[in-house]
Amino acid sequence: MTLEEYMRADPNEKPLDNIPMDGGLCGIFRTVGCIGDSLSSGEFESLSAEGKKGYHDYFEYSWGQYIARHAGLTAYNFSKGGMTAKQYWNSFAEEKGYWSPDLLCQAYIIALGVNDILNQKQELGKISDICLEDYNKNADNFAGYYGRIIQRIKSMQPHARFFLVTMPRDGSPRDERKPAHAALLHEMAELFDYTYVIDLHRYAPVYDAEFKRRYYLGGHMSPAGYLLTARMMESYIDYIIRHNPEDFLQIPFIGKGYHNVNYKW
Repeated sequence: MTLEEYMRADPNEKPLDNIPMDGGLCGIFRTVGCIGDSLSSGEFESLSAEGKKGYHDYFEYSWGQYIARHAGLTAYNFSKGGMTAKQYWNSFAEEKGYWSPDLLCQAYIIALGVNDILNQKQELGKISDICLEDYNKNADNFAGYYGRIIQRIKSMQPHARFFLVTMPRDGSPRDERKPAHAALLHEMAELFDYTYVIDLHRYAPVYDAEFKRRYYLGGHMSPAGYLLTARMMESYIDYIIRHNPEDFLQIPFIGKGYHNVNYKW
């Protein structure tokens, strides 16, 4: 076996071609923060005999906690059903103490946009709405609030890695708004260092009726759906690390005050 075969470093490989069953190279991280909405929170939808719906965030079923168990890392759920980037910035993170230095992570997976762009139809904004010199000057739209979240964390944990998640297709008219969201996240990955895109819009299966029959419980995922999402996240991050190894050599030094000057941070 060659090193290339072991690392599955085929230049033609696509991000979800190889699904690791043990979290893959996600295991190089010891702490990961998961910022998102109901789909990041392991939310389940109940329905009573009287037709009353209930929504219940069970973090232990979230894709973040599945990743934690697979890869042996600690994952934090900085998430809640209905969350938007605007709410996270304006109140939620502060109220929950999520800006605390004690909760800083080596990596962050950010999965926001469904409530912002699809449900509330907030203004998407553009990459120029992000002010690199002062995030308080960012525009008050999705791009501005999303950028603020990344920028504030970077101000406290400069070398953290960020993985930005696009929205998968489902074959509905809502799909029309998703490419612009994905394009914005790709621009953010270019704007900020050590920031990458988990592009489920491009590479995940379409969440059509058959997919939902297998992996949904009402309007949210089933346990198997959240586990499948974890596998996709793990596969994508493993792919990114394998194809960009020089970006991940110094992960243990994040937040420790040390680095090796002979290698790329």
